[in-house]
Amino acid sequence: MTKGVLIVESRPASPDDAAAFHRWYEDTHIPEILSVDGFISARRFESLDGDSFLVLYEITGDVEAAKGNLAAALKSGSMSRPVAVQLDPPPTMQYLRDIGEHRS
Repeated sequence: MTKGVLIVESRPASPDDAAAFHRWYEDTHIPEILSVDGFISARRFESLDGDSFLVLYEITGDVEAAKGNLAAALKSGSMSRPVAVQLDPPPTMQYLRDIGEHRS
């Protein structure tokens, strides 16, 4: 059962970098994050104007522990550097804890 999510919104550095941006996300970045303990799935979304992209990473177990595991992986250098990602301003990241679910 999902206990939380990490939401990341980012954009390609330029329109010319879009293909490299998507390749890096799909082939490198998402597999790296899913190898971190606590992260169990990733789902990508595109804004309707096509200007930005959002990734929703599902977290199982303790969200703070998963956040710490990701920070440790980044610090250790086991995660690749971003490719073709706009860094100014940087991507936005937010961890959210599950507090309930409603379905129709």
